[in-house]
Amino acid sequence: MADTATLATKTTILSLDRFPRTPLCHQPTPIEEMPRLSKLLGGPRLFVKRDDCTGLATGGNKTRKLEFLVGEASRAGADMLVTQGAVQSNHVRQTAAAACKVGMKCHVLLERRVPGVDATYEQTGNVLLDTLFGATHEFRPGGLDMNAEAEAVTETLRADGHNPYFIPGGGSNPTGALGYVNCAQEIAQHCDATGQSFDWLVMATGSTGTQAGLVAGFHAMGHPLPVMGVSVRQPHDRQVGAVHGLTQRTLEKLGAGPIEVGEIRVDDGYVGEGYGIPAPSTYEAIHLAARQEGILLDPVYSAKGMAGLIGMIRQGFFAPDDKVLFLHTGGATALFAYEDQLLQSLS
Repeated sequence: MADTATLATKTTILSLDRFPRTPLCHQPTPIEEMPRLSKLLGGPRLFVKRDDCTGLATGGNKTRKLEFLVGEASRAGADMLVTQGAVQSNHVRQTAAAACKVGMKCHVLLERRVPGVDATYEQTGNVLLDTLFGATHEFRPGGLDMNAEAEAVTETLRADGHNPYFIPGGGSNPTGALGYVNCAQEIAQHCDATGQSFDWLVMATGSTGTQAGLVAGFHAMGHPLPVMGVSVRQPHDRQVGAVHGLTQRTLEKLGAGPIEVGEIRVDDGYVGEGYGIPAPSTYEAIHLAARQEGILLDPVYSAKGMAGLIGMIRQGFFAPDDKVLFLHTGGATALFAYEDQLLQSLS
């Protein structure tokens, strides 16, 4: 259980003022209890950190990362942001909106990562919003090294006279992870101010930056809140290795000590058939969150994270009196790209 007395003394030491930053995010985001879902599941007390309410382009976790990434881009005198993601990428949507906020252009590469979708999948949901924000885009087949592809395009744009700034997929590098170091401090400060404490934090983990930033932040503060990442794409060992690597690099950026790989927690039991392919447990999580708490989850990230939380409760993973905080990473706009599947799941 978190030691709020320790938090009160530790949260002041992680000054992020030395890193360039562009304000984009509504923060602190609220923490709300989910009493109806807790009661229905007969499990521990459930809470949600509403990072779907960060404000930019319907909100989501990537906005926190983009504050530091766009800050760095602005300091470098960039006139264009270049990034990549899957077709229905929440990161791409928020990057396109951030570019509008600071008067930059945005060019994106979209990976056809999800098999068996129809043409509307590439026109609706997040793709529609990308276009509305004025981003230019090009598609790539699934399975490529998308960061390498986007970096090559960045250099082509530079040769054409632009001053582009490359942002890796998900905004997941040590600079972007600072956004979730800041979120870790926000949670700790909430606990200190309210006397509330949590025993676990559960979240969806994909490109690793959100989980790595949280783990790095809590570790650097000496705050013992364990973070369980529910993988949306990779098997356990690969995801643990990726999260651990970025956590270490983020700690180095902060000037903090290293962390053991055993402190990285991942559950890969809810990936289903693959990235962007909802499993039955994904749809159940969407239905339960909507009908019990009026909360919209997306079928790619947050619903798989919630499915993991529900599954862990049913397996008896948590103690009955635990207080579990779920990080809502946003992404509800992607629901519209899964309209047919959602309607079928409701019948």
